[in-house]
Amino acid sequence: MLSKTTLVFLFLSLLSEIIGTIGGFGSSVFFVPIANFYFDFHTVLGITALFHLASNLSKIALFRKGLDKKLLVNIGIPSVIFVIVGSYASKYLLTTFLEITLGIFLIVMSLFFLIKENLVIKPELKESIIGGSISGFAAGLLGTGGAVRGITMAAYNLEKSKFIATSAAIDFLIDITRSFTYFQNGYIHQHDLYLIPYLFLIGLIGTYIGKRILYYIPQEKFKKISLILILIIGIITVVGVFY
Repeated sequence: MLSKTTLVFLFLSLLSEIIGTIGGFGSSVFFVPIANFYFDFHTVLGITALFHLASNLSKIALFRKGLDKKLLVNIGIPSVIFVIVGSYASKYLLTTFLEITLGIFLIVMSLFFLIKENLVIKPELKESIIGGSISGFAAGLLGTGGAVRGITMAAYNLEKSKFIATSAAIDFLIDITRSFTYFQNGYIHQHDLYLIPYLFLIGLIGTYIGKRILYYIPQEKFKKISLILILIIGIITVVGVFY
């Protein structure tokens, strides 16, 4: 029998999955702050990686027609390389300063693209490598890099199914890579593994509900919703450091 605390945690995880699907950048940006209330930071990193594997498999299955293979390579390869760097660095670096830096970055960039709403950046190789590198490093170090990748892909003004499918495929590569590193670091604990079947089911259900909601969101509104959610994430990230 699950405790009330665990049930609340799983319900909040479901909400983070639904919102992450609607925003197009995955659930970890919401899941990590929620999980931090229940587990120590390193445990959160391990659980997030495993939860995301199921979550992203669901997104790839439901949005597979939108997958952009060129972006998958251009953003995915640097993401995988730098998630390894970030995963190992998480064992040695104090993350407070980095969390504040990430939060400020998300606030500034989301506001910039909300104000310059007609600005579209072409998905060139250089921009994709920079965005992929930063998001991969942040994912390995802090447990979440989806918002950084979301900023990159929102700037490209991608169609929503392409945005979600490609982001999920990149995230899946990141999660496989960091799961091995986190396991070596001792972040994945046997006594927490009972949560995995529940989180796997939540990944499926949350993604499906998010997809159904997205059906009613026009393409022109999708980018703005993503940027507003990223702005909120940035604010929560900065404020959360001091509480």
